[in-house]
Amino acid sequence: MAFCLEKDRDKFDNFVQFIEDHKDEPGAVMPVLQEAQRVFGYIPEPIVDLMALKLNKHSSEIYGVATFYSQFTFEPKGKHEICVCLGTACYVKGADRLLEDFCDALEVKPGQTTDDGEFSVIETRCVGECGIAPVVTVDGENIGRVKPDMIHKIIYDAKGGDSE
Repeated sequence: MAFCLEKDRDKFDNFVQFIEDHKDEPGAVMPVLQEAQRVFGYIPEPIVDLMALKLNKHSSEIYGVATFYSQFTFEPKGKHEICVCLGTACYVKGADRLLEDFCDALEVKPGQTTDDGEFSVIETRCVGECGIAPVVTVDGENIGRVKPDMIHKIIYDAKGGDSE
């Protein structure tokens, strides 16, 4: 689901006003990036160009800040987010393999969204549930002690039991 000015006109207009309200503040790039992420759910390329123009910066500077922080993404997120914890406890118990298995099952790479916009697979760091490692968070709900043979059921359940 890509950025579409016609469809997102209200969001766009409000975002432009946000930039105008903050452009003269020191360090304005970070709050403007955060607002773009909040409003659009990701940072669309045309929005980076707009930010650069309005903040009198080079697009490369905007990209530099955005790529430094993991909270920003340049790709729309899926309807369902599958986050695989790669913190130490989870990693030691095979979370790296789970990440690969989710990516293989959904035919994406970590950080990507399926072509149908249904799923995003995201690497995360410690979610604070080390006692039930490895942990996968699906749409905000933690699932503990995940094993590779659970992956297809987790995907199925996230879709609401809809068949593939």
